[in-house]
Amino acid sequence: MFCDRCGAQVSGPANFCPGCGRTFAATPPVATGGRVVRHVRTLGILWLVYAGLRLMQSVAVTSFARYDWGFFDNMPFFVPGLLRAVGGFYLVVSILGALAGWGLLERRPWARVLAIVLAIFALLKFPLGTALGIYTLWTLAPAQSEAEYRSVQRAA
Repeated sequence: MFCDRCGAQVSGPANFCPGCGRTFAATPPVATGGRVVRHVRTLGILWLVYAGLRLMQSVAVTSFARYDWGFFDNMPFFVPGLLRAVGGFYLVVSILGALAGWGLLERRPWARVLAIVLAIFALLKFPLGTALGIYTLWTLAPAQSEAEYRSVQRAA
């Protein structure tokens, strides 16, 4: 190895150059290894995208129930209110999904649990929710993933 400042040869693992005295910084540890390290960023992004899709559903259902389209005249009185409730439910789910995605990207301690709970419910929403739920559970649910997530959380 050679010093990049003066060109002197440095033998072995040295902390400084013998020619000019320049100190060499220790290389930071690179997070490699397990499933969580490799997939937590992707999971965070996917949860944000899924939350955006749910938000669009919420806006569509809520705005559909808000206007008089003419065919609500023959329906029972509770149908527009029911549609607004469904739109509100989609809004809550999209907010929780966005929180899970942001929390996973920021390595927050509560994000793993929230993502697992949302993944269980997302399994019922075929096909995108099912795929995201399986991917989330595969990545975050095993016991070894919890320990790895905690170590990644401390490193962040």
